[in-house]
Amino acid sequence: MTERTPDPHRYRIPPHLERLCDDAAIFPPGNAPLDVALAAHVDGSWSAYRRFLGPLIVSADRLDELAPLTADLPPHSLWFAVTVPSPEALGDALSRSLAMPAIRLAGAEVALAADTTPRHLPRHLAAALVEAGVSSTEIYVEVPRDDRRDDVLDALADSEFDAKFRTGGMRADLYPGEEELADAILGAVRRHLPFKATAGLHHAIRNTDAENGFEQHGFLNLFLAVDAARQGVDSEENGLRDQLAATLADRDRDVVAERVAALEPSRAMAVRASFTSFGCCGVREPLDELTALGLIDPPGAS
Repeated sequence: MTERTPDPHRYRIPPHLERLCDDAAIFPPGNAPLDVALAAHVDGSWSAYRRFLGPLIVSADRLDELAPLTADLPPHSLWFAVTVPSPEALGDALSRSLAMPAIRLAGAEVALAADTTPRHLPRHLAAALVEAGVSSTEIYVEVPRDDRRDDVLDALADSEFDAKFRTGGMRADLYPGEEELADAILGAVRRHLPFKATAGLHHAIRNTDAENGFEQHGFLNLFLAVDAARQGVDSEENGLRDQLAATLADRDRDVVAERVAALEPSRAMAVRASFTSFGCCGVREPLDELTALGLIDPPGAS
């Protein structure tokens, strides 16, 4: 394999951190106006950090607003994913998205209603793809934080679709505790099911939010927890859940960063086979933290 020659004008981003951060600028707490978010994303796609940037995430109820904003963009230039409130809404949302010439579809994120029957979920999602004329794309289903979790994970594991875990929000109760998140990670890894995370991952390291006191997970803690799950899930599992929970709770910036840096490249890339990305309303903040922790080199670094 040919190694890439470092570009002094770009951030030097290791492969296991590429495309890690989805651009969720329009969602809380950022709540950026759509036109502002779109302009910033387009700028970011040409920027020195573009290899860190995932797709722009837009909710289905904003598609009519998005369409005229993209009219002057080149065809297939906007890497984009849409969030929808239910499997039944997916086909229409995909069709409306693809009607915009600028769209290059990255996929969709699908929420579930309380009455959704997990075993029927893959069939409904597949029907939506057929309705939209989409042969293949990434579909992530938000896994409920209740007693349906295992049934939804089982249904997704037997399908072509992936999982999405909610890791925070605008209220304290929207943040899963360490044990709950550890169980979700183990559930996905045991089933060889890729997942993305959304909300609350505002910092690289576990922290207490200074403004509202919420206990927030760190995306690097999550990265290491996935590594621990992948290393231990096929061997002796006694204590593995506790190990993941302790990793998620670790607030030592230097220790967490050093553990990530010490991962062999193939092992770090294996983590990304499980933990595909996370959504954040400010892409530059996680980039700046990773740079400060020495995990990404800024432009001009020797």
